[in-house]
Amino acid sequence: MRTVEHELVGLAGPGGRWRPVAAGPFALLAVALALLPIRPVWLWAALIGAVAAVPWLLGAAPEARRRRPRPYWRLSAAGLEKVGPGGLSMVSYERSRIDALAITTGDGMLTVFHRFGRTAVGGMTAMGLEPLTVFVTARRLGIPMHVLDGEATDLLDPALDDALRIPTIDDDVPGGGPLPRDHAAEKRLLDQEAALLAAAHEPSPPKADERPGRGRARRQAGNEQRLDTPEPLPSRRRVVLLGVLTALLGAVMIVRIAVDGTGEFGARLAAGCWALAAIAGVLAARRRLLRAAQVRWTINAERLRVRARPGRRREVQDLRAGDVAAVVVGPGLRLDPVSGEPRRADLAALAFGHRLELVARLPAHGLDGFQLAHALDDHGYRVITPGARAPRGPQYGLEGLPEIFAQVPGGRLVVADGGLGWADAAGDVVLKMPEDRIGGIELLTIAGHAWVRLYDTDGDEFFAAPLSALRISRTDLRDSARRAGLPVNDAEYDAYLSAAFHSAVSTLTDSEPATASVPSQSTAGQDAGEQTGETAASAQPAPLDEHDLAFTVSAPPDPMTAPGTLLDATRRSRAGTYGMSVLLCEAVALLGAVWLGPELGGFNTTASWSVPAGLLIGLVGYWLYDRNRPQLRVSSAGVAVVTRRGKVEWDLARDRVGGVGIDEATERMPRLVVWSPSGRVLRQVTFPPDLDELRRACERYGLPWGPPDADRPAPPPPEL
Repeated sequence: MRTVEHELVGLAGPGGRWRPVAAGPFALLAVALALLPIRPVWLWAALIGAVAAVPWLLGAAPEARRRRPRPYWRLSAAGLEKVGPGGLSMVSYERSRIDALAITTGDGMLTVFHRFGRTAVGGMTAMGLEPLTVFVTARRLGIPMHVLDGEATDLLDPALDDALRIPTIDDDVPGGGPLPRDHAAEKRLLDQEAALLAAAHEPSPPKADERPGRGRARRQAGNEQRLDTPEPLPSRRRVVLLGVLTALLGAVMIVRIAVDGTGEFGARLAAGCWALAAIAGVLAARRRLLRAAQVRWTINAERLRVRARPGRRREVQDLRAGDVAAVVVGPGLRLDPVSGEPRRADLAALAFGHRLELVARLPAHGLDGFQLAHALDDHGYRVITPGARAPRGPQYGLEGLPEIFAQVPGGRLVVADGGLGWADAAGDVVLKMPEDRIGGIELLTIAGHAWVRLYDTDGDEFFAAPLSALRISRTDLRDSARRAGLPVNDAEYDAYLSAAFHSAVSTLTDSEPATASVPSQSTAGQDAGEQTGETAASAQPAPLDEHDLAFTVSAPPDPMTAPGTLLDATRRSRAGTYGMSVLLCEAVALLGAVWLGPELGGFNTTASWSVPAGLLIGLVGYWLYDRNRPQLRVSSAGVAVVTRRGKVEWDLARDRVGGVGIDEATERMPRLVVWSPSGRVLRQVTFPPDLDELRRACERYGLPWGPPDADRPAPPPPEL
């Protein structure tokens, strides 16, 4: 990608790629032709093959393969505009009419502030723009940039106009409104911009012999380091072979049915199924081939070469080291290999020049970020990585907080007369909750703050609030409630004390449980008698054995023995899986009746016994699986998946668990996973338990809910 100074071009896919045109409609047309009784049979088979091949012939036509670049967004001195084919401006926001640009962290939208209001332009990902590139380019163009914590729909709400005034412009309006600025995100962008400025204004790198600390890298100028993504499984050759075999098998079966005759409807239905299977197999193989492309980096001290599509040498990105001031390695964007639209990527590289212009976007998805950053640094490139991420705290509010709490000046939560109460500044209790209404008090940590949850006698939660809002410390509430005899559960505190105890006594244990003994006085007396020559008859009574006074230090509990909660799959998911298994068996039974019906007495005769057999097999088969289904066990010692018969499929200790929750991946369905403290996915839970119960169990036993914050330490619970 070539850019000029003071211009940012969004990521857009190239045109001209060979792809089938209208494959779905032509596939349905081929199936419809297969069901028709066309005579002669050779014309029937030829029509099916011709219709199935039409999408590929249309995609190979020169007119269809003509390079038509996709529309892209451009931010330059002329303003923000969307450029269509032929260089025509489709949407334009002139620079003279733009007062400021804003990025909302809630939905990633780019908003234009102008004299008549605000306009949401679109999502940053769909526009092919990164927050850092927009931030740096806009500031170079003199456009004020803001990072706001919220969503663009809130910005466009006229009811929030007064609350959204910027304090620097309207000093009469205090800050901290409904949508305050996301200071953490803006600070990260400012830090990266400062690092880019420092790299751009550095003097030209000296020679290898004159540059301290970089001599080794510069002496390796002739050495290249290549980084490749792992080989796809299955390999590209196997995918091509499977696609070709599927197409040939479908063609052979259609020819065989044509030779045997197409007088019966069952034979024509089987031919339609084979045609649909062949077309679907070829399309699936093509889709798999596009997604199986490898990314290859070739790094040396003179240049960078990156290739994302094998076999396309024209699309190799070649950058000279002198044109690159710094490389920003971190989350970014990449083109979807199937649709060609921009998508989020866990790892990407942005190459900036010495005038802070974006030189190139380098794909890096699938590579290891640690190896890529260090390989670039070892060869003399300036590498910039994003700073600490913003904490991902769960969205909790103050549901159920009584209004009297705010009406009593200086009020605080107290334990009085065997229950809980709300006292004023003088210490008088103005609101009391008797003991018979309290079924449980749970203390936990949410987003680094101590919280309390109150449950009634039926086990339902009716109150939740942070202890800072109640003006009571965690220790005071726990100790005073336990002295009053109230049911208090502070699993994090108990787990922390248990871990501290085991770490303190770990010096007493080796590979086996440690034993300690105290010698008795009789043993000492016996030893003294032997030294003075006394006989065994005149000695003291028989000493006690050492094992009589020995104690054993047990090993810390594991996820299977520690107290915890067993979570099962929901009834809805189990019923849905039952239904899917039965439907799958019924579909196989019907296809088998269509395929093998002519050899087994006809379609109706075969279906009369295959459909009930499929129903029975589906029910019995899933019952055999369901009677030993896995269950998730959450405890203070970790998490584990255990079957109903007690077999442990996998378990993870507490120190290896960095988070439990839903992984909202872009390339797959949302899934329940267990993360490590560094953010790597350790395990996947194949069955969906109730998420509310899972979150409660994680908070009750001190396991973090949600993705981990790898850059934040994991201190003990507050106020221990």
